[in-house]
Amino acid sequence: MGCFYSRTIHLPSPDDLSKLHSENGDEGGQVQQVPAFKEYSLSELRKATNGFCTDFIVSESGEKAPNVVYKGILDNNHLVAVKRFSKLAWPDAQQFVVEAAGVGKLRHRRLVNLIGCCNEGDERLLVAQYMPNDTLSKHLFHWDKQPLAWEMRVRVAHYIAQALDYCNTENRKIYHDLNAYRILFDEDGDPCLSSFGLMKNSRDGKSYSTNLAYTPPEFLRTGRVIPESVIYSYGTVLLDLLSGKHIPPSRALDIIRGKNVLMLMDSSLEGQYASDDATNLVELASKCLQSEARDRPDPKFLLAAVAPLQKQKEVASYILMGLSKDTVTLPTILSPIGKACARMDLTAVHDILLKTGYKDEEGAENELSFQEWTQQVQDILNTKKFGDIAFRDSDFKKAIEYYSKLVNLMSIPSATVFARRAFSCLMNGQAELALRDAMQAQVCIPEWPTAFYLQALALSKLGMETDAKDMLNDGAVLEVKWQSRYKF
Repeated sequence: MGCFYSRTIHLPSPDDLSKLHSENGDEGGQVQQVPAFKEYSLSELRKATNGFCTDFIVSESGEKAPNVVYKGILDNNHLVAVKRFSKLAWPDAQQFVVEAAGVGKLRHRRLVNLIGCCNEGDERLLVAQYMPNDTLSKHLFHWDKQPLAWEMRVRVAHYIAQALDYCNTENRKIYHDLNAYRILFDEDGDPCLSSFGLMKNSRDGKSYSTNLAYTPPEFLRTGRVIPESVIYSYGTVLLDLLSGKHIPPSRALDIIRGKNVLMLMDSSLEGQYASDDATNLVELASKCLQSEARDRPDPKFLLAAVAPLQKQKEVASYILMGLSKDTVTLPTILSPIGKACARMDLTAVHDILLKTGYKDEEGAENELSFQEWTQQVQDILNTKKFGDIAFRDSDFKKAIEYYSKLVNLMSIPSATVFARRAFSCLMNGQAELALRDAMQAQVCIPEWPTAFYLQALALSKLGMETDAKDMLNDGAVLEVKWQSRYKF
């Protein structure tokens, strides 16, 4: 999806299938290494999302969604999700900040933790942990490779019950529009409950649901959500998990009353579950969907009912889901050009290439260091000058023309010339030529991070995202060596 961060890729081996996943059976939940909640400036978040670029949108409804979610990368190279609300969603700025700060105090590994907000002018934005493995909706209703396994569906039910129980104990008993879109999967494939749903996003104390067929009966009567409404919504998620479809609760209850559980079950799950386990989960869904709020169970009941249904606690979630496991290793130092390439911020890359000039080649032997004032050398210098002027003025078509002539004139090629022509080709929509030139720059200076970063940009433009990630990671690793070797 356009923007990457440095990582070392580790694919699961067959031995991973028996690997213990120590966290799966742990009822504890305090999450580690999550930044403290803070207020961000609009400029910080604009930079993180490359100007709220459409390429960075991760909302499943895209830019048509009333409140759009973007992937962002902060200056510390930390990936985040940035939710930008519509102009009218939060007319009371003070209420927004107070509500966000309250949710921002929560920390649990079954939550997508809220780490910041922004409140400038009419802008209202939330910043949360980034979840790289899509939503439950995607894995249940729009899967590509394999349907979600029964054991993983039970784990979703269990982990979300843990999240709701934690929120309940922290006196955050209201969750708005709990559904399959609000459940996301982290880098380990573990399901987490979005903290965005803990925000009221309301006027006059009333919550607004998007689909009345799935809302609790009391909401239809009063327009308000109560703690028991959250349990009702949890029941609709159980229906999704059981059926693999988005079935209206009224229809599902008719099937349940008819004692025909098989009609409700996802046919792709055949042979994966014990009939008693399926019956228990169906009965739990039925309890959650009671029309009278007082007849519904509480979060601790949900936990007690779902926990015994897990039969493969020792197997990691990413294995159950058929995902590759990425081990993230961020470099201690990442240069400005590395950060700009990670954000796909081409304007920033251009500025940095201009400021850096040719000094990365100082000490390297190249044609421009020759002091023999022959006519050929004068032609080289003039061509370089005109190419540099065109590059500075963002006349990338002219820059390609002059740099191409320069490459033909020089007996010893220049890495910077290839890098500048590569970037010009990128800006001219010639990603394949850009990749070739970035590779030539690497030939000139084999451990030059800029050459690797430009290859990552070109690969990303060509849609080769995995290769682009690897190349960006290689550049970041070389960054440490380069900065210790060269002083610039």
